[in-house]
Amino acid sequence: MQYSYGLTKMEAGSSGCGANLPIHAEEKKLFMIGKIAKVTGSLILGGFVFITYEVLSLNKLLQIDTRALHQEKLKSYVYVRTASLSPSEYQGIAYKARKEIHKAVRRILETEAKIFRRPFNEQFSTFDGEDHECALWLLLKRSQSEDKAIRLQAVQDLASNSHWHDYQYGTVAQTCDQRTAIGLARSKDVDLRFFLPPPPLPKIKTDYPIEDELRLLLVSLPQTGLDQCVQYFTSLALRESSQTLAAQRGGLWCFGGNGLPYCETLSKIPSETVELFCLQALVQHSKISSHCDKIEAKGGLQLLQRIYQLRKDSAKIQRNIIRIIGNMALDERLHSSIVRAGWVSVLAEVMKSPHIIQSSHASRALANLDRDTVKEKYPDGVYVLHPQYRSSQPIRADILFVHGLLGAAFKTWRQQDIDRHLDRKASGGEEGYIQCWPKTWLASDCPSLRIISVEYDTHLSDWKAKCPVEAHRKSIAFRSSELLDKLKAAGIGDRPLVWVSHSMGGLLVKKMLVDASKDPEMDKIVNNTRGIIFYSVPHHGSQLAEYSINARYLLFPSVEVKELSTDSPALKELNDDFLSFAKDKKFSVLSFAETLPTHIGSMIKLHVVPVESADIGIGDLIPVDVNHLNICKPKKKDTFLYQRTLKFIQDVLAQEL
Repeated sequence: MQYSYGLTKMEAGSSGCGANLPIHAEEKKLFMIGKIAKVTGSLILGGFVFITYEVLSLNKLLQIDTRALHQEKLKSYVYVRTASLSPSEYQGIAYKARKEIHKAVRRILETEAKIFRRPFNEQFSTFDGEDHECALWLLLKRSQSEDKAIRLQAVQDLASNSHWHDYQYGTVAQTCDQRTAIGLARSKDVDLRFFLPPPPLPKIKTDYPIEDELRLLLVSLPQTGLDQCVQYFTSLALRESSQTLAAQRGGLWCFGGNGLPYCETLSKIPSETVELFCLQALVQHSKISSHCDKIEAKGGLQLLQRIYQLRKDSAKIQRNIIRIIGNMALDERLHSSIVRAGWVSVLAEVMKSPHIIQSSHASRALANLDRDTVKEKYPDGVYVLHPQYRSSQPIRADILFVHGLLGAAFKTWRQQDIDRHLDRKASGGEEGYIQCWPKTWLASDCPSLRIISVEYDTHLSDWKAKCPVEAHRKSIAFRSSELLDKLKAAGIGDRPLVWVSHSMGGLLVKKMLVDASKDPEMDKIVNNTRGIIFYSVPHHGSQLAEYSINARYLLFPSVEVKELSTDSPALKELNDDFLSFAKDKKFSVLSFAETLPTHIGSMIKLHVVPVESADIGIGDLIPVDVNHLNICKPKKKDTFLYQRTLKFIQDVLAQEL
């Protein structure tokens, strides 16, 4: 049995040995394949997991640093305000850590782009950009914020930058919105590279003069139902342009008449003079809101831009054009058209002019455009002397200057002329000569005041009148009503107020206060009046009216002069009405009186306002050894005339200042 068992075992082993040989080889092969598959699978799976992990890690890093970039941008606006690029002044470890992270992410992304042979996304190239690069875009975004405080601060930060490159200023100029551009233009010492130049204008035919385009614009405006002065200026301009056209065609002889003395020959006609006539007419039309719409619709803004660029040598033409823009800017619907026509860059440049008249006209236009910081509107003839730029200085009170006969908003308040040579160059901005002491001296001594000067036309004779029709327009009563409406729009009466007046301007101030006291809508002007300064105001009349018939150019004395007759019943009634409520309101009053005679032309030398006529009956009266013209023109800042004026203003506004 054992043998059999053993044999059987042998047989089994023997026969198994012969059959197992191929089976063993197959198992070995399968074993090797399994081993290879296991290793390969592990490598593939591991590689897949690794790649997935790397991709997720990179994605996670990218997400993290995108947020870090956003935070860095939020911080960079702080750096801009320091105006310093010194690395030693940057924020410490946190700043450097972010900087290194940005650089590391960029290197990883660049490497990944090379491995997978795909282009590198250049949007990540700013990860390691400088602070002010990020700040530029941040400030632009903030300048469009719905939060007014953030918006105004962003514009202020933009305007304060003086270390940027040209392309950065150009970036702001091309991407900022209308509101930001206007805010920058009203920022002091702003870099003009922030503004795009006016858009190019289409070329015009050489045989089609500018005055013809102006004439066509005037003809397109409404011609009926107009104020008589608007009609007068329009007809004058159209007549002159028609005569010029006829002369150019050789069909006109010049014997005289309005404007015709300029025609020296048939071939030489000053187109500049005709343009000035047309612009004066457009000034009158621009005071009417519906006409401003027509001017804009007919391409008037572009035409005015062309004339402005062509007449850079004519301050009078440019001043009239800016005056028109300032009037049109009173209508907020036209603001976008004014900006698109390129006027913001022009006004920003004129604001830097050394000539106060030019810069003040530009300041008025920009103030009417700036609805973000200016709630008031400044109608034609109302000029802000200070502040002309945006300022963080709060306005505590208003000072209002009103000129007199033959005066103006600026020249009346200039420094006293030392001699005729200086007088001729007074408007040239000579160093050391003050063109307007309220703007220069008073603004420096009282920076928290808003200083306003008004302008209206006055003439000694109707021969000289700009608009000889409608005599009632020149009366004190009419001017009072007209000016009160303008002053209300300008916010006069919203703050404590001091009036400063010269000559007939003092009569106008009294009339306005009397009229305002009777009108509930104007009552706050009276209630907020703290004091009045009168420079040689003829409360009881002037000898000028009596002498007017003896002067050749006063053969037809104007309404203004007639109203100044000595002991005029109208003047007495006005003075009595004023005193009746001025004493009740306890107005502080300071009066200056001239003691020297004034030359009126080459024929007359007279004491225009005697001391007794300058005495209103209340307050202090101070005689000064000057003539009528110089009573409101201090020689120097330290002279008695200015220092006494300054003391009065500071005393009556002591609580506000």
